[in-house]
This record gives sequence, structure tokens and C-alpha cells, in this order.
Amino acid sequence: MMPTIQNGWPRPPAALPHDLLGLPPDGARVTVAGLVLVRQRPGTAKGVIFITLEDETGVSNVVVWRKVYERFRRAVIAGRLLRVTGRIQREGGVVHVIADQIEDLSTLLDSLFRAID
Repeated sequence: MMPTIQNGWPRPPAALPHDLLGLPPDGARVTVAGLVLVRQRPGTAKGVIFITLEDETGVSNVVVWRKVYERFRRAVIAGRLLRVTGRIQREGGVVHVIADQIEDLSTLLDSLFRAID
């Protein structure tokens, strides 16, 4: 079921499909959700964590600043399926979501596996 689109893109709490991340303007508040493909914490990034999420339409890049990481540490470290709300940031042709809220939805994956059995 496609989320209701108002003024061009789904608004939080509805998740924006990754292939539509080009629609909202820089600084717009969005929610994305997806499977965690990669977590990176480069030593030179001063505590910033980069997460790559994937949904059925593509991938999104999430930036998690240290204060947000401290609030949502468990979800960032252990989550396999995340819903992230934050602001769009465009830099050099790359779109990032700067996280301000992170929710671990991994239990939904567990219920999917039970339904298949």
C-alpha cells in the first residue's frame, strides 16, 4: 500500500521509499525504513556513524551524530530493520538522511519468518 502523498512526498510517520528521496527539498523532514546493509564508524569521523539502509526500491544513506547515537545506541548497534526520521541533506549529488530518531523494527522480521514456517 503506497503512503498518502501530500505536496510531493510522504510525510512522517509514513516512510518515504528510497527511490523517492530526490523529491523532498534540502532540509525536509522525512522517514525512511529498510534493512541494514552497512554500519560504518570511521576513526576520522569524530563519533559519526554511517548506516546504509535498503528497501525494495533502493538504498539510503543515514548519518547518525554522536548525541543521536547515544539516545538510540541499541537500535543503531543491533537493529536489522530500522525506521529513521531525520532531515534530508544533499551534498555533491549524494542524498543523506541526518537522523534524529531511530526505531528498531527487527521484531517484524521475526514475525515474517514465523509466518513462512
